[in-house]
Amino acid sequence: MSRRRRPAARVPRTPPSRISRDKLLGDLRLAARKGDRVALELALAQMRTLALTPRYWEKYLGLLRNPLARLVDLLAIKQGERIARLKGWKLPRPAPADGVKGASDSGKAAKPSARRRRSTTAGAEQPSLF
Repeated sequence: MSRRRRPAARVPRTPPSRISRDKLLGDLRLAARKGDRVALELALAQMRTLALTPRYWEKYLGLLRNPLARLVDLLAIKQGERIARLKGWKLPRPAPADGVKGASDSGKAAKPSARRRRSTTAGAEQPSLF
């Protein structure tokens, strides 16, 4: 008696994004250099697709390493910070300037609180958003 093997259930694979990072950045450069509105609209549509689909958030945050893409995100899409917050990533707080003595002038203690110290060390462990 021979045993027949049942075919393994196939898990459907999700197709990769058809949005090319290089093509998108090329469209942004073209729009910046020549003022091409069509290239800007194409790049905006592709960036919105990446930003508004949780499946592509990693790819979108990687795209934001480019200054042009970051500028478009800040001005038009406004999703980079929101995505990072939803993923639990936190940017470290900027250190106060040396010449500013806001806390000591108001009579408060000059030593930093334990809470602030924890947030700066946790920020170093978080992956960089940009």
